[in-house]
Amino acid sequence: MSARSQSLPAGLLALAIGAFGIGLTEFVIMGLLPEVAADFAVTEPVAGWLISGYALSVAVGGVALTAAVTRLPRKQVLLGLMVLFIVGNLLSAVAGSYPVMMAGRIVAALCHGAFFGIGAVVAAGLVAPARRAGAIALMFAGLTIANVLGVPFGTFLGQHFGWRSTFWAITAIGVVALAGLALLIPGRAAAAPDQPAGGLRGELRAFSHPQVWLSLAITILGYGGMFGAFTYIAYTLTEVSGFATGTVPWLLVLFGVGLFAGNLLGGRAADVSLSRTLVTVLAALTVVLAAFALTADSQPLTIAALLLMGGFGFATVPPLQMRIMRYAHQAPTLASGANIAAFNLGNALGAWIGGVTIAAGLGYTAPIWAGAALTLAGLGVLLAALRLARRDRDRPASLERRVQAKVA
Repeated sequence: MSARSQSLPAGLLALAIGAFGIGLTEFVIMGLLPEVAADFAVTEPVAGWLISGYALSVAVGGVALTAAVTRLPRKQVLLGLMVLFIVGNLLSAVAGSYPVMMAGRIVAALCHGAFFGIGAVVAAGLVAPARRAGAIALMFAGLTIANVLGVPFGTFLGQHFGWRSTFWAITAIGVVALAGLALLIPGRAAAAPDQPAGGLRGELRAFSHPQVWLSLAITILGYGGMFGAFTYIAYTLTEVSGFATGTVPWLLVLFGVGLFAGNLLGGRAADVSLSRTLVTVLAALTVVLAAFALTADSQPLTIAALLLMGGFGFATVPPLQMRIMRYAHQAPTLASGANIAAFNLGNALGAWIGGVTIAAGLGYTAPIWAGAALTLAGLGVLLAALRLARRDRDRPASLERRVQAKVA
């Protein structure tokens, strides 16, 4: 095979830049909440709605907005979504009041689920079938880089030049991504021939397949377990592991390094064997979370657990996205967007259960135990789904043998 055939399509870079900007929008606000709260004269819990409101909008937009654009060419949809992203962040940058800031967050969030859902389909269409999970991983690499590099830099920028400067910078990233999508995404790849003739009705027909619903459940439980443990990680690091508060951002960068590596390795492994990769990664993540909960009072083991938790946690993302697209292959767009919404539902579920365990007085390692339980439940659903898939594959062969026996 020639070197040219092995090279990566430039369109994947444009998708990754868009993913980077969206990831930055989602996460950087966490480091800027004190400044935002002070500027708008609201309490930090009220300012926190800028995070939860964003997450809810992602879940809604991932399904509703994707459903609304199923008949349109995917390249044009991606361009429109990036315009929406730019407008939302521009609103945030110039917001003169808290409601306007919230409106900007909601507008930017609406494009999140649809962009990743449709972008995953487009990324898969840019490469050969044997490299599709890896292509999806490369797009999501932009999201992981946002965690590793973008969030610390964006927080630094906002703390030194005002929080609005961060949103101006994100708006500029959106403009760069828009230009890249326009120039580097070929129209033929973004209008793949597998769009159903029935439009939205054809897309909805994909949800009649039990494996699509099982895939959504695996995403909610498997990914939700990791995020539930991560949501309260700062308390675990300071109150249980004994790290100084000032070291927490650097430890989170280490976690982000794990995200980046796990995402790429998970995509490569899924291209070799999708099911084996998911089983292995979910099992390993369950073990890592349980071990972390048991050894959180040891700083060296906590550092190792953070890296592994990030690695195995995000190694689930490409295969989970690829799995639902495989079972909804005749109409993957809406199912792909629904799976992005499922990731965010998993985030909310994990965070809620973790909060319940802390409120119950179970301590700051309790969310990690809860995360391990959620991930184990996701693994159980996956194993049941694989058994069902094998049974469905074996049924026609068994019927054919019976027919042949009668003929003989």
